[in-house]
Amino acid sequence: MYFRLAKRMLMETDKRLLWKLAWNMGVKGLVSVQKHKNRLAKGEFFPPYLYISIINSCNLRCQGCWVDVAHKQQTIDVPAMNRMISRAKEMGNSFFGLLGGEPFMHKELFEILEAHPDAYFQVFTNGHFITDEVAKRLRKCGNVTPLVSVEGSEIISDQRRGKAGVLSATMRGLQNCLDNKVMTGVCTSLCQSNFDDLLTEQWVDRLIDMGVMYTWYHVFRPVGPEASPELVLTPQQTREARQFVVDMRCKKPIIFIDAYYDADGQALCPAATGFTHHINPWGDIEPCPVIQIASESIHDQRPLDEVFNESDFLRDFRKTAAQHTRGCIVLERPDLIEALADRHGAKDSTARKTAIAELQAANAHRSQYDPAAAAIPEKSWAYRIAKKIAYHDYGAYSEHFEPENWIDPELQASDRADAKTPGRGDGDLVQLK
Repeated sequence: MYFRLAKRMLMETDKRLLWKLAWNMGVKGLVSVQKHKNRLAKGEFFPPYLYISIINSCNLRCQGCWVDVAHKQQTIDVPAMNRMISRAKEMGNSFFGLLGGEPFMHKELFEILEAHPDAYFQVFTNGHFITDEVAKRLRKCGNVTPLVSVEGSEIISDQRRGKAGVLSATMRGLQNCLDNKVMTGVCTSLCQSNFDDLLTEQWVDRLIDMGVMYTWYHVFRPVGPEASPELVLTPQQTREARQFVVDMRCKKPIIFIDAYYDADGQALCPAATGFTHHINPWGDIEPCPVIQIASESIHDQRPLDEVFNESDFLRDFRKTAAQHTRGCIVLERPDLIEALADRHGAKDSTARKTAIAELQAANAHRSQYDPAAAAIPEKSWAYRIAKKIAYHDYGAYSEHFEPENWIDPELQASDRADAKTPGRGDGDLVQLK
C-alpha cells in the first residue's frame, strides 16, 4: 500500500509541489511541533498550527454553518496577514490552514500565498471558484494544497449547502486541480445525510481513481444560528467512522487525515491540547473555528507570540476543556464555554452577536470521547509513528484530565432541557466541578 501511495504521488503530482510539501509542511512542520513541545516545557505557549478564516463571505448557505456569510464582507487584509504569518514563522511555524467563508472569494488570496514561499497553506474550499486558470496559478505557487469539501450526492449536496447544482460545480473545481497536478484533498463533514454514501470504500476508490491524494472526514458540529442538531452522528456512527479510517489507512493508497485521536486511539481535541487555535476575519483569536468567543486580537500592539502566551482566556479554555473531557467541548459541554466567556469577560466575536444565546440554547451531544468503549488504536505503523512524534496530547490530559469530571452528554442535555422548561426540576444546570 505504501509503495502504491508513493508511486501515485510521484506520478500524479507535480514534483516541485511534492518537494514544497515535503520540506515546508513535512520537515519544517516537525520542527514547529518540536518547538511547541520545548515552549510547553518552559511554561510558554504558541500553537504550531494556525487556522485563519480570511473572509466571511461565501456563495453557499450550508446547514450548521457558524460563519456570518450573509453579513457585510470582512477580510483580513494583506498587511495584517503578512505580519501574522511572518511572526508565526519566527516562532517556527510553517503550516497554515486558510478558511472562510470561501477563501477563493478573497481577492488578494494569491498575494498572500505568493508572499510566503517558505510556508505551506491548506485552503478549505467548496471548489466553485477554482477555474483552470486558478488551478494553474496554484501549481505555479507550489506551496498550497486545496482541500475541497464534498458533502454528499447531488441531492444531498444541494440540501446540505443551500443551493442547486453544488456538487457538479465542486467536482469541476476539483478536476481542474487534478488536471494541473496540484496536490489536492477532499474533505467531508460526516453527518446523518451523507454517512452511508461517503464513508465507503467505493467513494475512497473513486477519489483514488480521480487522482485525489488525501481525504479528511470531519465530524459535523451543530453550531451557528441554524445548528441542525438532527444531523449529529450517533456514538455508534462515530466509532464506525474511526474504525473505517483506521482500516482504510492500511488498505488504500491515499492519505487519511484525522484530528480527533492519537496513535493509541485515545480521543483528543487539537484546541484543548494547544496544537491549534483560530483567527476569524475580524482578527479575533478564538479557541477553534466553532467557538466564537474571544478576548484577544491579532491587531493588538503586542507581538503575536506575546498575545497568545499571555492570554488568560485561551489558557483557561485549554485547562477547562482538558479537565472535563477528552472529546469535543462544543458538543459535550456548551455550558462550560458560556461560563468561560463570563469569567473572562470575553466578547461574542460574531457579526450577528448571538453566539452566547446559541450556546444557551444548545443541547449536549456525544463526541469522539467514550469512556465506556475500548479505544481503536492505529494499525498502520506509518501513521502510528507519525502521531507518536507529531500529533498527540502534549501532556494536556495527563496534567489536567479528571475522569470524574466527565458528565455523560445525554444526561447533561436532559438537565439543560429541564432548566429551560418551567416547572421541571429545580432549574439548575449540572454542577460544574
